Amino acid sequence: MQSAADLLRQRIRTVPDWPQPGVQFRDITPVLQDPASFRLLVQTLVVRYMPRGIDVVAGIDARGFILGAVVAHELNVGFVPVRKKGKLPFNTVSEEYELEYGSATVELHTDAVKAGDRVLLIDDLIATGGTMMAAKKLIERLGGSIVEGAAIVDLPELGGSELLRAAGLELFTLVDYAGH
Repeated sequence: MQSAADLLRQRIRTVPDWPQPGVQFRDITPVLQDPASFRLLVQTLVVRYMPRGIDVVAGIDARGFILGAVVAHELNVGFVPVRKKGKLPFNTVSEEYELEYGSATVELHTDAVKAGDRVLLIDDLIATGGTMMAAKKLIERLGGSIVEGAAIVDLPELGGSELLRAAGLELFTLVDYAGH
């Protein structure tokens, strides 16, 4: 019998040389398009986090919104978006982080997380870890406690998962592309 990770790996599409030459882009949209795969993904996360006392799910712009919102719904908790700079209409806190080719900023509404909230942080993929690290800092700045960071795909050779774990963030990923 195949594991959830094996079944999901079969649905993840690799797009060579996108968005630039030499990059092997891991595209999760085929997982989302296939009802059985999408349900398997959501249920795997729901079963993992149902007993963990999650108060709110924070999804990272943009693919983390898709998965995070559905998981929050299934856990019967709130969902908050961690957005790219300038996309949230209310008072925000922001965190800048470095990319391979410059920097970017993510924001969170100041009332998105309350002190003591137990937060599940979700994105589709961990590469260099910069976005998830910035989201972690925002949530902690507002007084939230991150139960775990979750992603569908880990690209460990880019160092993000190691960086996040070294910063004290527990991580759960389903499909690991080590050596690819």
